[in-house]
Amino acid sequence: MKVAIVGGGAWGTALAAVLGARGVPVALLLRSRERADEVLKARANPRLPGVRLPPYVRPTAVPEAAFKDAELAVVALPSRALPEALKGLPPAPAYLSTTKGLWFEGGRLRRASEVVAEAVGSDRVAVLSGPNHAEEVGRLLPAAAVVAARDPGLARRVQAVFSGPVFRVYTGPDPVGVELGGALKNVVALAAGMVDGLALGDNAKAALLTRGLAEIVRFGVAFGARRETFYGLSGIGDLVATATSRHSRNRWAGERIVRGQDLAGATVEGLPTVRAVHAWAGEQGADLPIVRAVYRIAFEGADPARVLTELMGRAPKEE
Repeated sequence: MKVAIVGGGAWGTALAAVLGARGVPVALLLRSRERADEVLKARANPRLPGVRLPPYVRPTAVPEAAFKDAELAVVALPSRALPEALKGLPPAPAYLSTTKGLWFEGGRLRRASEVVAEAVGSDRVAVLSGPNHAEEVGRLLPAAAVVAARDPGLARRVQAVFSGPVFRVYTGPDPVGVELGGALKNVVALAAGMVDGLALGDNAKAALLTRGLAEIVRFGVAFGARRETFYGLSGIGDLVATATSRHSRNRWAGERIVRGQDLAGATVEGLPTVRAVHAWAGEQGADLPIVRAVYRIAFEGADPARVLTELMGRAPKEE
């Protein structure tokens, strides 16, 4: 199977390295010819330092060349780039969305796979998620993920092409849960970074992650996801990695926000996600206290210490 990867950032490059190491022909579609030539010559992408691309990976800036004979198109773009970056691309038999984000538009919360499906005009879209930092995946360190699709056959095909000695891919029956887990854990990771930035300690962080998972489960089940999905790789697995790792942009961003430091233009997927979920919760009257707390601190300039006091002072209840 030939694969086209749309997105020449860190994650797209890491996935290209995984596939290329297995001998899978990969076209890595970058935004400019200059960048494509640079990556081709160096066999490396400055967006992911320390990772050398195998010979099977072919960088290009020409969509027609990238999609020629490709059986799968992998969308590895930040949420802010969707759907504009997908407009005008050649069609592919199937797509794999790896973007972790949510949108609230017209009173409706939309997942990344829904945005992709609308942009490319196809419902053959699978989703891949899990505790996967590009810095480690690209270096071929051991990792695992889960792929899900409405068509189980498509999920199995993605599993077959990606699974190997260093990247183990499981299939799952719940694409909604897989996708929501990957997006919502970024909000809790922002909160975890805020705990770190305030030096509140390990006990507070453990409590936050536990209650954050409960909030993710409540939200996901309300959208028809399976509860058990959130106790797998795309739920608690991804949450632990994102809320604790030095590689996590969301944890880093939360830490800097409470310290009053600039995010320096970094791509932080949790920020547009928390804005979307907060807007949805406001319309639905949903009780999402951690989402509300992160939103107030990140977008309303609320004092973190005061928000924490209010969280701790909520009425006692059963776990």
